[in-house]
Amino acid sequence: VQLQASGGGLVQAGASLRLSCASSGRAFSTYSVGWFRQVHGKEREFIAGINWDYGTTAYGEFVKGRFTISKDNAANTVYLQLNTLKPEDTAVYYCATVEARAREIVVATIMYKYWGQGTQVTVSS
Repeated sequence: VQLQASGGGLVQAGASLRLSCASSGRAFSTYSVGWFRQVHGKEREFIAGINWDYGTTAYGEFVKGRFTISKDNAANTVYLQLNTLKPEDTAVYYCATVEARAREIVVATIMYKYWGQGTQVTVSS
């Protein structure tokens, strides 16, 4: 499985971005797909995850309704909508995937098997 994350950029506080995670080589079926972010020198943290087959979702506690994960079956792509961005959201955002059970959403970073290259999101104040 090869993942391509895109959609990052430099925006002002309050703006929105939509990140994309496309899979090449294999469809996401039977997989859990997650979005993570990492600030230099800190641990990578879980943002959101989706079970591809069932559409069930889970979010990190800090999200508080600002971010939304979704999928496009036809495009074999998972999206992360980022709204009301804050300077503290500045990070490299990664998508990842791993085989999962029915309706399961894997939230532990260490469990993810395949990672994309990351896309930089920078939010200015």
